[in-house]
Amino acid sequence: MGFALETNDELANAKKKLEKKNLDFIVLNSLQDAGAGFGYDTNKVTFVFRDGKVEQEPLKSKKEVAADIAKRVKGIL
Repeated sequence: MGFALETNDELANAKKKLEKKNLDFIVLNSLQDAGAGFGYDTNKVTFVFRDGKVEQEPLKSKKEVAADIAKRVKGIL
């Protein structure tokens, strides 16, 4: 798994990074929404999977995002 923080063409750039690094999935961080990213206790992420599936999550606490990431890693293992 990997992470992508993109500011332009977010999804397209995250997909390129996913393929280039041969990852199972990538967590795309968005700074486009109020309350997401640096300086906040919340974040909004999108999970992009190797098979093309995309799961956009709502704004959540960073603890909830960490749990979501762990759940997806566990599902792959």
